[in-house]
Amino acid sequence: MLIQKLNSFRIILGSNSPRRQLLLRKLGLNFEVIARNIGEDYPPHLQKEKIAVFLCERKSQAFDDIFTDDKTILITADTIVWIDGKNIGKPKDAEEARQTLKTLSGKKHDVITGVCLRSARKSHIFHECTEVFFNSLHDDEIEYYVSHFKPFDKAGAYAIQEWIGYASIGKIIGSYQNVMGLPIQRVYKELLKFCEII
Repeated sequence: MLIQKLNSFRIILGSNSPRRQLLLRKLGLNFEVIARNIGEDYPPHLQKEKIAVFLCERKSQAFDDIFTDDKTILITADTIVWIDGKNIGKPKDAEEARQTLKTLSGKKHDVITGVCLRSARKSHIFHECTEVFFNSLHDDEIEYYVSHFKPFDKAGAYAIQEWIGYASIGKIIGSYQNVMGLPIQRVYKELLKFCEII
């Protein structure tokens, strides 16, 4: 069984994101969580997927000490929201969350996740992009979401699996799980190749 072969490796998720942990659990993987506080600044000339790729690779570099043997695999990831030529990060407070959601209202944006797979001997980086189409948001809807769901730890100030996803996202093109923070089908396929199982 492919999953059993993957589970013969020591898989480490370098993230304290509950969404990423949930997605890996749903895949049936046994893994450890080791979280480290890593800055999310990046060179200003980077655009779109290059930002996510840069950040996931930088996160992986903070774990140089964990590779005890060739059976240890590290997964790091970074998700960004890109709209109108800009990266929309995590809101600092409720007012910034409101303004972010007003920016997304009635428009299409891209959710891009960069993923780095790393072992003692090699690394592999890839990215996934999902197009998300928001319906127009009423101010009352924005206020309800921000006050009840407190989306301050989320790029773009929202989580697709919460109320706002059911009420106000009209369409997506691409991976739903990518919008949650990890394109899990792609991660599975890339892990199988990275671990030389297929």
